[in-house]
Amino acid sequence: MRAILPLGLLAVALFLNACASVKPRGAFSGAAVPAAPDYSQDRYWAALPWTPDAADLTPNGLRDEQAEARIDVFFIHPTTYTGKRGDTGWNGPVDEAGLNTRTNDGTIQYQASLFNGVGRVFAPYYRQAHLNAYYNRDTASARQAFELAYRDVRAAFEYYLRHHNQGRPIIIASHSQGTTHSQRLMREFFDGKPLQRQLVAAYLVGIAVPKGQYASLQPCRDSTDTGCLMSWRTWRRGYLPPDPPLPPLVVTNPLSWTTSPDPAPASLNLGGVITPFATLRPGIAEAQIEGAVIWTRKPRFPGSILYTSKNFHPGDFNLYYLNVRENARLRSQMFLSRPAK
Repeated sequence: MRAILPLGLLAVALFLNACASVKPRGAFSGAAVPAAPDYSQDRYWAALPWTPDAADLTPNGLRDEQAEARIDVFFIHPTTYTGKRGDTGWNGPVDEAGLNTRTNDGTIQYQASLFNGVGRVFAPYYRQAHLNAYYNRDTASARQAFELAYRDVRAAFEYYLRHHNQGRPIIIASHSQGTTHSQRLMREFFDGKPLQRQLVAAYLVGIAVPKGQYASLQPCRDSTDTGCLMSWRTWRRGYLPPDPPLPPLVVTNPLSWTTSPDPAPASLNLGGVITPFATLRPGIAEAQIEGAVIWTRKPRFPGSILYTSKNFHPGDFNLYYLNVRENARLRSQMFLSRPAK
């Protein structure tokens, strides 16, 4: 798991080294956690359909279609509490302007916005666990930090269901730490539950998603399947990450929308978004499933010579920006065309 920077800064760096970041001080303490968000107040949401926010932005040639959308998108953002600028607690505060700016300028603009062409976008701020919680030897404190973060995500989703959903179809989308939490959200709210009937699809990206963890939810089989889930992690062609032993994982090709190992050429890539945000870059990345990850060649963009990492994790969504956007639209159309049950 790597931190998400504003992806317009890809020419400088796309990820942070967890070992070099400021780490949480001492053990987790309930007395030291930031104040809980109140999701009845708009200021605790990074994105809402009726507020101006970064999820409303679009690259040139695209349009924000939230006003006429018939479905909703609940987006759970990745880690932006990364050990910089005084990030020394186990969980990030939801009312810190600097941290929220990092979230908005990075993941909300470059990831959540891709769904504004298909649904109303809801994205809560939450007391996210520190990036170092994924690596810290104090596993008990890390577990408590993730539990606190999930408590907020769950509270936001429950508030959304009670006050905003009104029976509308739902897309769940998440990246990195967001997917750590969305996997649990899917289990508690959707898997074999009545709400599963409202699920268009789930894009659970950037963290390993084991197969077989759900009783009813299954991986998507193709580009039009609904009520299913997808996942992928992106690395440079020829490199496999040093993962610990993992169970079989869900790995979806974000260009072919299958689980086939057959390569999907860059010619299928309708447009990625790197820098500047306004520019769509067709053909920027290919995609091929290799083991538990997606392989692609190093994308070219202004300043890309400075980017030497083999880990393309921060670009999991936006290297395939327009393909994901159009796929979400297609699945939504298929879902809405089904006879009502």
